[in-house]
Amino acid sequence: MSGAGGSARDPLRGLLLHWGVFAAAVALWQWAAQAHASVYFPPPTRIAAHVHQLWFSGPPARLFLTGEALTGILPSLGRLAAGFAVASVCGIVLGLALGRSARVYAVLDPVLQFARAVPPPALVPVFVVLFDFGTPMQLASIVFSAVWPVLINTAQGVRDVEPLHLDTARVLGLGPADRVSLLLLPAAAPKIFAGLRLSLSLSLILTVFSELLPGTENGIGFQLTEAQTRFDLLTVWAVVALLGLLGNLLNAGLLAAERRLLAWHRATRGAARP
Repeated sequence: MSGAGGSARDPLRGLLLHWGVFAAAVALWQWAAQAHASVYFPPPTRIAAHVHQLWFSGPPARLFLTGEALTGILPSLGRLAAGFAVASVCGIVLGLALGRSARVYAVLDPVLQFARAVPPPALVPVFVVLFDFGTPMQLASIVFSAVWPVLINTAQGVRDVEPLHLDTARVLGLGPADRVSLLLLPAAAPKIFAGLRLSLSLSLILTVFSELLPGTENGIGFQLTEAQTRFDLLTVWAVVALLGLLGNLLNAGLLAAERRLLAWHRATRGAARP
């Protein structure tokens, strides 16, 4: 009984500790900002009020979104969703193909590691030549950088499948499609989701970065550039807070999907423990 009660209290204790530390940090920031009254570091209460006024004080018919939100947040979320979706699909498909052949993976691994290590800003001139400024160039930047965590994690997850399981699938007469859907994908799913979490964070970063470039007319990054040009530091801080909020919400959504889709995996691990 005490063990069950302790296990039930542990998540609650962790949640309270997590948000308690966050609240303490915000309170310390509020105190320091009010004590120094610096224009460069406004207090969190002012930033939160500006976030609400700038993006979430619209009419109920528009879900309280303002015009600034419609031209800032929604276009960025669209680019983020498109880039992340393409990177996820390409990464999973290519990772499955590479992971199934140890020889091909060994040959291509140096190329993959080299491409993954190239900083995205270094490739901007290449993408500009290929796509010109605009949405295609922005999506290419997001996909190129976000695809590697998914691809490499998927390939590694496939390579970790026990050879005995593959031999059993062949003996049972499972075709390539069945082996992928019934064996390889479920076995590699935990590592695939680990890659997806990294890819999602990179997609958000690259979305904002791509919107800082010339030729962009909307998006969160565009609003950040406009605020810097006007020396509107309160809006700059509001954008930073908004990006932190979006990052947490997107990560929480992906974690919830992972917990739901991989419930069988946790149950199997729990049953395997002595």
